[in-house]
Amino acid sequence: MKRFVFIGGGVAAATAARELRNGGFDGQIVLVSDEPHLPYERPPLSKDWLTGQFDRTQFRINSAEWYAENQVEVLLNTRARKIDVARNQVWLSDGSALNYDALVLATGVRAKTLPGFSGDRVHVLRTLSDSERLRERLVPGRHLAVLGAGFAGCEVAAFAAMRGLRVTVFDPGSLPLSRALGPDIGGAMIAIHREHGVDMRTGEIATRMEETPDGVALTTGNGDVVHCDDVLVAIGSVPNIELALDAGLEVDGGILTDEYGRTSVANVYAIGDVASRFHAGYGRMCRVEHHDTAMRHGTNVAHNLLGQDEPFAEQHFFWSQQYEHKLQSCGQAIGGGVHVVRGSIEDRSFSVFSLVDKRICSVISLDRPQDILQTRKLMAVDHEITAQQLADESFDLKSLLPRQVPARRREVIG
Repeated sequence: MKRFVFIGGGVAAATAARELRNGGFDGQIVLVSDEPHLPYERPPLSKDWLTGQFDRTQFRINSAEWYAENQVEVLLNTRARKIDVARNQVWLSDGSALNYDALVLATGVRAKTLPGFSGDRVHVLRTLSDSERLRERLVPGRHLAVLGAGFAGCEVAAFAAMRGLRVTVFDPGSLPLSRALGPDIGGAMIAIHREHGVDMRTGEIATRMEETPDGVALTTGNGDVVHCDDVLVAIGSVPNIELALDAGLEVDGGILTDEYGRTSVANVYAIGDVASRFHAGYGRMCRVEHHDTAMRHGTNVAHNLLGQDEPFAEQHFFWSQQYEHKLQSCGQAIGGGVHVVRGSIEDRSFSVFSLVDKRICSVISLDRPQDILQTRKLMAVDHEITAQQLADESFDLKSLLPRQVPARRREVIG
């Protein structure tokens, strides 16, 4: 009987396990996770989970009953210590070893930390336990400092502000989210946060932290001292590549794989946030830290483990909710592309497209869900569009989609 072993308990591994069973695989499936919880959705950790209105079961990817009914073994609170690629074995933290026919590394990422920033009032946000600990501190009237104006930092800042906390955000960049989403979106988002009372200190960092009798004192690069109750360090993440590196797999900012998820070692795959996978559509290696991509990686690797040999060619997609606004993105911009704005930046309802050779290669949208919906369809087929057409809101993007010929009705004889 074949045994497929997954290292990591996130959405990529849990989705792959489900897809394997749905595809008829009747061998052994083992998920090894160093967390105490069954695999769960991570996006709510900086959104819905902070409200305290949900329990853990509502964010599980598969129910506890599903794992039992489908004979998927989940080893919680267990860490993989070593991979022996010569013997097809994984050594675990409890001293035992698992033989495998295929090994899938879904080890994900961990939150970056700052030297000198630690203690009960300092938080990071990567796991359910992290979010639970932070949630207890988000009490109206308190002051939260957020170091980093990326997605997690901005989402928590928005939630805390709506909850009635005083919020200060520090970031070395000139605009929030601009590195990922560009200056148009960044400019709109900094204005939105400030309108909700958030003190957005862009171009400024906290260089030192000191605990006080009733909180924390942050010293900035400008010499200012900001007193707050809690600090969220949201400065990015680090891929968990150490296990792969020690096993001799090729690593470069992530575990390198081909378009099928195969690493440089036979019978070893990598998926999710830790995988730097070749994407034929972009013509380069891509490591993406988004839920949707991790989930689709899981589906894809399951198909490949079942012998279907499918390259992963889907466009990367993500979304972020901040206040009443929704940010969405699809694809990846390519150098040399033409940037086109559709909609109104002033009204904060617009999309920014990247166009290469009259083909859309990416779109980032603020409160324009229909643009995202139609563009995702367009990017999946051959199309040609000019910058003028894109900028013209009266031009119907659906007109570029292949027409579906309605099925001919069968004549009823009798």
